[in-house]
Amino acid sequence: MQQQHICITNVKQPRLVATKFFAKPQHEGVGAVVRRSIGRFELKYFDPFLVLDEFSVTAPAGFPDHPHRGFETVTYMLQGAIRHEDFEGHKGRIEGGDIQWMTAGRGIVHSEMSASQGTQKGLQLWINLASQHKMVEPKYQEMLSKDIGEGMKDGIKVRVIAGEALGIKSPIYTRTPTMYLDFSLKPGAHLQQPIPKSWNAFVYVLEGEGVFGNQKSHPASSHHILLLGSGDGLEAWNKSSKQLRFILVGGEPLGEPVVQFGPFVMNTQEEIDQTIDDFDNYANGFEKARHWNSE
Repeated sequence: MQQQHICITNVKQPRLVATKFFAKPQHEGVGAVVRRSIGRFELKYFDPFLVLDEFSVTAPAGFPDHPHRGFETVTYMLQGAIRHEDFEGHKGRIEGGDIQWMTAGRGIVHSEMSASQGTQKGLQLWINLASQHKMVEPKYQEMLSKDIGEGMKDGIKVRVIAGEALGIKSPIYTRTPTMYLDFSLKPGAHLQQPIPKSWNAFVYVLEGEGVFGNQKSHPASSHHILLLGSGDGLEAWNKSSKQLRFILVGGEPLGEPVVQFGPFVMNTQEEIDQTIDDFDNYANGFEKARHWNSE
C-alpha cells in the first residue's frame, strides 16, 4: 500500500450543502437490506449517478442472478466479503476494503452473494454512461484493499478509489469522469479537497459526525447523504470526539436523457424496449444468459 504525506490544496469557493437527507433501510435482492440515498423517491437521479446503496447482507442473503445494461457498478466492501460470478466466467471474492469497478456496457448477467460468516457490508454506486459508451463490451477493474493508494496529512487519511487526493492518483479508468474518495478525519481535523467546478458532487457519511460546507452548518451523521452546491471544493471539519468517516464522490454530468427500467438504463424508451427484447431473446450481448446460472 502506498502512503504519502503531502500538502493540501486550498479551496477558494467551498461548496455548501444544498440538500441533506437520511437514507432509511429497505429490502432488496433476497434477504438483503440497503440504505438507498440516490435512486429513490426523493432523489431519482443525480447526474451522472443513478444509485447509491449502503448494503448489509448475511448468508444466505444476497443479490442472485440479475442483468445490467448501459452503466457501471462500483462495489466497495466495508466489511466481510461478497462472492461475484457472471455469465462471462468471471468470478471471485470482493473482500473488506476491496473495490470492483464493473462496466456492464451492452450487457451482463451476474450474482453477488454473501461469501463469509456474519454480516457483509459495503457500498454500491451506479454511474451512468454517455450514449456513445452504453453498448461497449463489459469490463472489470478490480483493486485489492492493499493496492488502493492512501494519503495522510494533519489527522486526515484518504483512500483514493478514483481520481486524486493528497497527491495520490488512482489507476482506475473512468469513462464518465469520476472521483471516489474515502476520507477518515481524526477529532479536530479540517479537510479542503478540490472538486472540478463543473462536476456534481456528494458526501455520504459512514461513521461519526462532521460539519460540511462551512463551520456554521449543522453536523451530519452516519447514513446521511449531502448533495453539494457550486464551488471548487469541499471543506469539512470533525468537531466531535470520535473519528469521522465519509465518502466524497463527484462526477461530470452527462446532460443526456435518462430512461430507466430496473437494471437497464438507456437514453430513449425505444432503446429500453430493445434491451428488454434482447434480454428476453438472449441477443445483442445477452447470448450467454441462455445457458448460464450462477453456482
